[in-house]
Amino acid sequence: MKRLGFIINPIAGLGGRVGLKGTDGMAEAAMALGGLPSAPQKGARALTGLAENRLGKEGVLLLTPPGVMGETMARAAGFSPCVADLDLAEKTSGADTIAAARKIKALGADLLLFAGGDGTARDICAALGESLPCIGIPAGVKIHSPVFARTPEAAGQLARLFLEGKSSRVCEQEVLDIDEQAYRTGRVSTKLFGYLKVPDERGCMQNRKAGTPISQKASQNLIGLAMIDAMEPDVFYLVGPGTTTRPILSNLNLGHTLLGVDVVQNRQMVKMDAAEKLILEIIKGHPFKIIVTPIGGQGYLFGRGNHQFSPEIIRQAGKQNIWVGATLEKIGSLKGEPFLVDTGDPDTDRMLAGYIRVVTGYRQEMIYPVV
Repeated sequence: MKRLGFIINPIAGLGGRVGLKGTDGMAEAAMALGGLPSAPQKGARALTGLAENRLGKEGVLLLTPPGVMGETMARAAGFSPCVADLDLAEKTSGADTIAAARKIKALGADLLLFAGGDGTARDICAALGESLPCIGIPAGVKIHSPVFARTPEAAGQLARLFLEGKSSRVCEQEVLDIDEQAYRTGRVSTKLFGYLKVPDERGCMQNRKAGTPISQKASQNLIGLAMIDAMEPDVFYLVGPGTTTRPILSNLNLGHTLLGVDVVQNRQMVKMDAAEKLILEIIKGHPFKIIVTPIGGQGYLFGRGNHQFSPEIIRQAGKQNIWVGATLEKIGSLKGEPFLVDTGDPDTDRMLAGYIRVVTGYRQEMIYPVV
């Protein structure tokens, strides 16, 4: 019988939609602002893909911490897990994740699935190093590390392939995280914390986030000017995070938040760094458009670093009211792979799939695939 470790960081992702840009040390503040946990549901989505394996549920023994850190979702998915003997804190922390990972390794796991973000990956790395193959289920606000699958479903499918012996190669991938305090002030400071072994399946795992070369700055400025020229009176524009969208606000002589969502109407700032709840209040009954840029090297349009754009906001906008800006260099960094979406809602993801118009310069556009 194959043994699969399964750990959920139950507070991962809490700070995303409420605009806190992370959850480390901010869980209570996120909940006070209306933040809701998403990691348990994303863990469940991974188990759905896993359950459809050749071995069947009876052929896989889930090794998991008690309660919300794994047991609850495992039983809900129809598994009969082996629950690790752990005394977890009432409010779980990184120390609980580390203890759980070490216990699961000691119980003889062949592979570990963990749901969280870059902070959770750091804890798994601290506990295991490169001693046990792992797959991250993307459930946090910050997911820069290439140790995560593209989607929760892809994590479960890859775990299934690995346990069935159909994907046996592993490789070392970086565990990256940022200084959240600096991040909340608009400064990105990324640090390498170590490596994890992950299955070597490019089609299932996400790439590392790529930075923006200085040579792209002029192209980004032209994209910004093109979008300003296309703005319509009385329409709200929700400008997402990123260096490609920043020139829109700079050319309007408006302030901006590099890592938040800024709301503009009639070329004036309505609200800087707006969270999901406030955005919904602003756009109620009014026309609006979403402006985003894909993450360099990864290609995500939604679901990585811009959780303020919730499925409800995206559905209200409709695909026709989503503007995408990307330089040709950024598109080239994807090496022919499509844009990705991971909104947390399968119906919204399907709505976004297909092709989307991309502004690549002033009066320059192209059509690009989305999956």
